[in-house]
Order: sequence, then C-alpha cells, then structure tokens
Amino acid sequence: MIAAPAVEHVEPWFPSNASNREWAVLSARAPQLTATMRRYLLQLTTFLVPRSVEMADTTLRQLARWLTTETDVVIVNQITRAHVEDYKVWLASQPGRADGDTLAKNTQRHRLRMIRIFLERLIEWDWPDAPGRNPILHGDIPPRSEPIPKFLTDQQAAAFMAAARNHPLPRYRLVAQVLARSGLRATELCELAADAVTRIGNDGYWLRVPVGKLRNDRMIPMHPDVVELFAEWTATNSEHIRASRRLLADHHDPIDRRTVHRIVARIGAIAGIDDMHPHRLRHTLATQAINRGMRLEAIAALPGHRSLEMTLVYAKITDRVVADEYASVCEQIDALYNTAATPGALPAEIETAAMARLRQESHARMLGNGMCTRPVELDCRMETICETCAYFDTGPEFVPVLLRQRDHAKVHRQTDRAKLYDDLITRAETSSP
Repeated sequence: MIAAPAVEHVEPWFPSNASNREWAVLSARAPQLTATMRRYLLQLTTFLVPRSVEMADTTLRQLARWLTTETDVVIVNQITRAHVEDYKVWLASQPGRADGDTLAKNTQRHRLRMIRIFLERLIEWDWPDAPGRNPILHGDIPPRSEPIPKFLTDQQAAAFMAAARNHPLPRYRLVAQVLARSGLRATELCELAADAVTRIGNDGYWLRVPVGKLRNDRMIPMHPDVVELFAEWTATNSEHIRASRRLLADHHDPIDRRTVHRIVARIGAIAGIDDMHPHRLRHTLATQAINRGMRLEAIAALPGHRSLEMTLVYAKITDRVVADEYASVCEQIDALYNTAATPGALPAEIETAAMARLRQESHARMLGNGMCTRPVELDCRMETICETCAYFDTGPEFVPVLLRQRDHAKVHRQTDRAKLYDDLITRAETSSP
C-alpha cells in the first residue's frame, strides 16, 4: 500500500501561470481526465512539500499532453497496458538537458514511478475514475543508477571561494559561501527563517535548517566566516528580513531557488567552472570532509542524510583503504615484473590466486546472520562505531580491556584508533565507579 505520510505542517503550493495555462488547454480536450489529475494534485498538497507537488504537476501534465495527442483516452480508467508501453517508448526518446542526449534513465525512472503511484493511489482511494488494476508494473520502472556525485576538486573549490569572496554584490557573496560552508540544499537556504541563527551556550553559532526534502529539520554549526556574513547581511537588511520572515531577504524580496542557481552558476563561470549548480557545493563539502577523516555519523548529520547509506556514496569517491591496498599490491606487482625473467627469483610473498583465496577464507569471521569475509589486513570502517557514539559510556572496570585495544591499535599503526582509546582510557580512569 502507498499511504500518505503525516506531517505537522505543509507549506502551500501554488501552480505556476504556465501550469494553469496548459491545464486549461488540456481541460478543453479531456475535461474528466484533467479534473481527476488536478484533484489528485490538490490532495498531494496536504502531505507533500511544494517542490514534490511541483514535480508531480509537471509529470502529470506531460502524461496528459501525450494521452490527448497520441491516444483517444479521455478518462484515467481508459489507460491500458498498451498505452503504458507506447508511453515508455516515447518517454525514452525525449530530449534531455544536454544537446543530442535523450532523457536520463533516472528521470525516466522518476516519472514512471510517479505515474505508477498516481494510479495506485486512485485505486486505493476508490476514486470513480480509478483503473481496475495498475497498468504500470514494477518491472517497468528502470533500475536506479548510482553515479558518483559531481564534486569540485580542491583547486576548483579554492577558485570558487575566491570568486565568491571577491564578488561586489553582498547577496552573491552570502549565497555562495553559505552553501559551500554548510552543505545546505538550495531550497533549504531560501526557506531559512528570520531567527534561524542561534547561539547555544559557549559552543558558538548554529543554524536551524527547516523541514525540507527528507522531512527532518536539523541544527548545523556555523563557520566563523558565515557568522560574519550573516551579521553583515542582517544589519543591512533587517527591515526586509522582518517583513518577509525570511533570513535571505533584501530589497529584491526573499531570494528564491532559481536566483540561488543563477548566483552559483555565475560565480562558477567567474572561477572558470562549467555546469556549476548548488548541489555540487553540497557534494564537495561531504567529499572534503570524508577525505579529511571526519566520521561518517558526523558527515551524515551535516547535510541531513536520513541513513548512513546515503553518506557512504561519498566514500566511493576516494576510498583510502582502496588506495592503500592498491599501493601495497603495486609493490608486489612491480617485484613480479622485475624478477619474472630470472629463474628462481620469484618473491615468496607474492601469492597465487589459490593461496590468496585460502588465506581470505581462513580469516572469515562468523556473525549472527552471516560471515564477514574482510581480509585481516584491511581496517574495518565500523570497528569503533560504538566507541564513537554519543551514547557510549565506560568506567574504571573496563580500563584493562581498553588498554589491550589501545596497544593493539599501536602495534598495527592505527594512530586514530589508538588516540580514540587513549581518550577513552582517560575518561574511564577519571570517572567514578
């Protein structure tokens, strides 16, 4: 079943003028089909954020346009399996954003899935125009591709920040640097409340990010440069901020998402970066953080990821374990190349495939629901996940175990892990039994 999620408050959604004009044209061709789709969109406004309703509006208008042009369908329950198959072929041939490219597979997936949910909900809600069964099957939805996020290199990021700092317009300086330092989505930045900046004790300033795409609000720490930017901004635009109740408001009214995209693209062009958009700054911050040793749990909290699975996407970009293992095996491969022509000179440490398989199998660990086949030479990313949790507690009775764990880390040259256990030992020894 596809139930409507419950939320405490939903921002109103208003269709654009272009949407209203096209629905009027479609209504003249198929009034009942149009009425059902628009009634459905009205229901979506009660439990989806405006951006999601806007995407559904675009998708259903495209479907209605195709149905009224290419078929005789005038009611939703007239949509058959044959129509769905023809629509899939037509959708796959539509032009994409880049010249000469067709619509991306993820876009096709998103639109077909949205239409399938539309039909499924009509059936569940028992609407008169609902089809007898859903003509879009689960197998019609293309599998989700998982491309590596497009991030900026360190050189590109430095050039972008330099262009942002030197821009003459305050709104350009503010938007670009806040996005780069905070990892906010463009919509989240636009919807910051007038009182979003908060000082908590002696911990500095924090930014309260409103409920957004994943329905979770959060608090994120503010970089000192961002604090100064907001102080200058609020001092100059206090009247506009108070009137609109939005933090990013000036004499041009509150900044919207399209303006944010335009600002970031413009500064990117000044820095010599093509195809620059706000989400690349979000990807860049997460990539920089994971490359410099920030824990996955902390990185997930910063951009507001709902699960670590979303954050682990960035770990694929520059996996230190992969790099270290590659460097290690390269030494052995080089030795093989250098000695392969000399009889009897093959290094003993170079393993055959069978030997490597036996060694890996001998170190497999039994888990509660399977086996961990990680080779013993590789560090486990989750080995100290409990010790780094905010709810972890220890005491004097655990000092002997912590000492052994610390010594093990030192022997294996795991400096970060050894430091963690040193801190835990200090905390355990100073805590009351």
